[in-house]
Amino acid sequence: MKVVIIGYFTESSKTIIINEFPDDWEIDIVTPEESDLTLENADVVIPEHIKIDSEFLSKAKKIKFVQTGAGYDNVDIESCTKKGIWVSNASGVNATAVAEHVMAFILSWYKNIPYLNNYMKEKKDEKKLSYRGSELADKTIGIIGVGAIGQKVAKYCNAFGMRVLGHVRKKINTVENIEFVDLETLYMKSDIVTVHVYLNDKTRHMINSEAFKKMKKEAIIINTARGSIIDEKALIAALKNGDIAGAGLDVFEKEPLAIDDELREFNNVILTPHTAGMPDGSKFHKKRYAFFIENIKKVIAGKEPDNALNKIWYK
Repeated sequence: MKVVIIGYFTESSKTIIINEFPDDWEIDIVTPEESDLTLENADVVIPEHIKIDSEFLSKAKKIKFVQTGAGYDNVDIESCTKKGIWVSNASGVNATAVAEHVMAFILSWYKNIPYLNNYMKEKKDEKKLSYRGSELADKTIGIIGVGAIGQKVAKYCNAFGMRVLGHVRKKINTVENIEFVDLETLYMKSDIVTVHVYLNDKTRHMINSEAFKKMKKEAIIINTARGSIIDEKALIAALKNGDIAGAGLDVFEKEPLAIDDELREFNNVILTPHTAGMPDGSKFHKKRYAFFIENIKKVIAGKEPDNALNKIWYK
């Protein structure tokens, strides 16, 4: 059994990840640029930062299974299905981790943690300290996408005494302590807007210049889903124009985020490197990899994997 994991990992993260898998499995962890060298005998691919399409699959003729994280916008499911390859995601596995990261962004913003930390480290005179802060109680958060992660965010915000608005494209059963509203109302009423939807043709750049102009000038936007849900050019313009107050971003339209990217220059933007779903260390989440391994075992045994995104009929 050969599993190829494609993405950007530190050497220490590679060691941790490989040790999670059964000893008799061959595990290759490679960058997208190196992937062609190891695909020929791959049985399973776990892809990050690479597109799984017909061209990719032509180089990986033995693949039986593509296992993604929560998002799967980088996988051409139709091409995989035609070749008899299962595709599955890990939706919900990292819900707690991501929801906690959202709260970390919120608390960091309203308690000015990055600014105050830098102020102290730079040994500035505390008697001259001046900043604005706020309690979370009575703040309104708007959650776009109320799935496993969105519901956990709502639960945590309820505990802080916040008002919770939610928006979904398709009607769902009533969720306790969430007031469901249309998107325009959510933008207008929210102090915080947080995004928890999949990236697809309908959600790509759904948060654009028009959306930012509808938000409060003191509002912040948080994105731990997929970078391209937000039009980054529109976001940068909104930050410069004062249409919104700030942002907390864990995902970006192009990853890794370029060293010279303009988003790194804003004092009112808090950045993390796509680690919201990886609480156990850089690029690692024990529950996530446990899910991956059990799903791979199911495919090996000729069974349907959990969270399957397509249907394969074995001959």
